[in-house]
Amino acid sequence: MAPTSETLTAERILEATEEVLRRHGPAKATVVDVARALGVSHGSVYRHFRTKAALREAVTKRWLDRTSEALAGIVAGAERDPEARLRAWLLALFDAKRHKAGDDPELFATYTVLTAENSEAVDEHLDDLTGQLAEIVRAGVVDGLFTAADPLTTARAVFQATACFHDPGYHEEWERPGIQGEFEAVVDLLVRGLRA
Repeated sequence: MAPTSETLTAERILEATEEVLRRHGPAKATVVDVARALGVSHGSVYRHFRTKAALREAVTKRWLDRTSEALAGIVAGAERDPEARLRAWLLALFDAKRHKAGDDPELFATYTVLTAENSEAVDEHLDDLTGQLAEIVRAGVVDGLFTAADPLTTARAVFQATACFHDPGYHEEWERPGIQGEFEAVVDLLVRGLRA
C-alpha cells in the first residue's frame, strides 16, 4: 500500500467509503476496499470505525444529514413568512430526493439498501425532518397564518401527505410528466388547510 501524506480522518474514510460503495455496491464493498482506496491498512479504518456495520451506519447518516442540513437553512430563513418557508422546504426536500435518485442512481440504490439496514439512522433523520416542519408550522401559528393545535402532529401529517414526493420507495414516479404539477397541487391543498 502506498503511504498517504494526508492525515486519516473519519471524514476521509467516509468519502472513500462512498466511492467504494458506488463502485462495488453494498453487497461487495469491504473495509479492505476502503483501506486500499485510502492507501492505509484496514486496521487504520477500524481505529475510526470499530466494525463494518458502524462504518456503514456512519456513511448512511452522513448521506441523510446532507438533506437535513440543507433544509435547516430554509427553516431558519426568517426573511420569508412561514407559508413561503413551508413551500420552499417541501420543494427543496422533493428536489433533493429527486436529484439523489436521478443524478447517481447506483449510489441511490446503494443507500436504499443501507437505510434499510440502519433503521435507527433513518428514524433520527425522519424525526429531524418532522421537527423542522414543526418549527415552520409553529412559526405560522405564532404569526396567525396557520391554525394547528399541535404543530408536531400537524407536521407529521404534512410529511405523510407529501410522502410520494420524498419517500425513496416512490423514486420511479419522480420523473413522470406532470409530477411537478401534482406536487404543487398537493402543497396548495395542504397550505389552504393550514391557513387560519
